Amino acid sequence: MIHVAVLDDYQRRAHQWADWSSLGEDVEVEFFAEPMQPDELVAELAPFQVLVLMRERTRFPEAVLAKLAQLQLVVTTGMRNASLDVAHLFSRGVVVSGTEHDPGGAGVSSTIEVAWALILATAKRVTTEDRALREGRWQTDLPVNLSGATLGLLGLGRLGAQMVGPARAFGMEVIAWSQNLTAERAAETGAQLVSREQLFARSDWLSIHLVLSERSRGLVGAAELAAMKPGATLINTSRGPIVDREALVDALRQGRITAGLDVYDHEPLSAGDPLTRVPGAVLLPHLGYVSEAAMRVMYGQVVEDIRAWKAGEPIRRLGG
Repeated sequence: MIHVAVLDDYQRRAHQWADWSSLGEDVEVEFFAEPMQPDELVAELAPFQVLVLMRERTRFPEAVLAKLAQLQLVVTTGMRNASLDVAHLFSRGVVVSGTEHDPGGAGVSSTIEVAWALILATAKRVTTEDRALREGRWQTDLPVNLSGATLGLLGLGRLGAQMVGPARAFGMEVIAWSQNLTAERAAETGAQLVSREQLFARSDWLSIHLVLSERSRGLVGAAELAAMKPGATLINTSRGPIVDREALVDALRQGRITAGLDVYDHEPLSAGDPLTRVPGAVLLPHLGYVSEAAMRVMYGQVVEDIRAWKAGEPIRRLGG
């Protein structure tokens, strides 16, 4: 019997999103909804040959993986997972497979929609006025208009480029910067290439669209936040560690900027976390890529990966 563990099934619906029975009668699938600590991971997962991970929800460093002696296959959603020690798995001969983006763009669309939901929520004070209204207060302050404002994009790749169309529809100017961005590429998308300094100084909303790497980790720090316009808004639907957490909490506490956040250094965000106690932040629980359409695509590909591995012909392998 092959034992498959599906982790971080927060909505308890992964069993609905793919045909797990197609794996065969010799495969037993167990779904785990609650996050686990490292010692719990080892105790719970020791009997499993296959792990299915939702990208970057649960950390699997070498110290944990080394104790999972039965492990033969790890499938992660996405084609990269910064929370998984892939090199250690390769050294043991454990197969690592991933999932690709839906050709129809289900995952991409969800992330962009969430980014715009955060922009609109901060511009129109949606969460603030909702709370005030429930407390019997009416129009506690004024919303601001997107028309005529500047959207700054930190990163103009596949996701960042999809921010430009809605911004233009709202009548916004769009500027962008990333380390390797060229003026030609920016112009192709309808954005203007600016310097890193200009990006932070000119943006009314600054939206992050970078992959987390050692180069991007901590890229937005105290100096960058201080360079933003007073009252500007930072939007992060990318990865939490791209922004210096303590610097962001300090900037929000002082009221220099506001923020719309969907990602955090550690997820799930703990109850009482400082980010939940500072003003000027709209917080979402990493919804950017978890639309039902995207989840069906991802888990469908997970099942394909497991079937291919069982047949001795693994597909979508990380690192080739």
